[in-house]
Amino acid sequence: MLSRLSRPRALALSALPVAALFAVVGLAPLPYAVAQPGSTADVLGVDKGREVISVTGAPVGKTEGQLRMTTIIATGPSVEVGLAEVVDAWFRTDRAVMPIHSVYPPGKSDAEIEKHNLGQMKESQDAATLAALRYLKKDPAKVKVTLHLADIGGPSAGLLFSLGIVDKLDGAGRAGGLTGGRIVAGTGTIEADGKVGAVGGVSLKTQAAARDGATVFVVPKDECAEAKAELPDGMRLIPVTALDDAVTSLRALAQGQEARVPSC
Repeated sequence: MLSRLSRPRALALSALPVAALFAVVGLAPLPYAVAQPGSTADVLGVDKGREVISVTGAPVGKTEGQLRMTTIIATGPSVEVGLAEVVDAWFRTDRAVMPIHSVYPPGKSDAEIEKHNLGQMKESQDAATLAALRYLKKDPAKVKVTLHLADIGGPSAGLLFSLGIVDKLDGAGRAGGLTGGRIVAGTGTIEADGKVGAVGGVSLKTQAAARDGATVFVVPKDECAEAKAELPDGMRLIPVTALDDAVTSLRALAQGQEARVPSC
């Protein structure tokens, strides 16, 4: 009987079920995705031989610097993530552990998720175009904008697309445009009325931006705290809530009027 065993022996026996439980958990897949910094792309530049932003029906000037949209990479919904991977990611600044349902819609296959993400990107591009043209007071029936960026899904590039359109149509005629010759990065969804929305993985996106040379990062205001959590050295955060304040802040920074530019 257990009552007749010495204390060390009793403790050892009682620990067996706990050890077995940890062994099972360590082998079983967990409902999480592990994310890391992904690629960035200059919306003022070229992707696979095509301009990311093409405009007809209005003059387009030469731009300076770069406006880089940012991404994260997450383990797929069909990839089994174990305890060891979760623990490893938890203690790394270049990884994030996210509930799988916050990254991918539940009950969908990989193909369905890819289709969903590409659909979100198309809606984001349409909203970005309308927001930029409305900001510039240009008629969408006369000015046609085509956006091309391969292999990227989701809505989080919307703000950067809008900024790129504004820079090509308006900022290019100003000294330094929106970038002032800098590499500027950022993230944020956008509505047709210009409202900027929050996205996920901001602290990973600032790392991707810094890796690719950016020194300025435009971030939805509600995500300032997350963006500051693992902010790379030398990176300036500009909080925004709408397209117009993003344009105003970047123009002020490009013109050396740093006192007019808000920070997180």
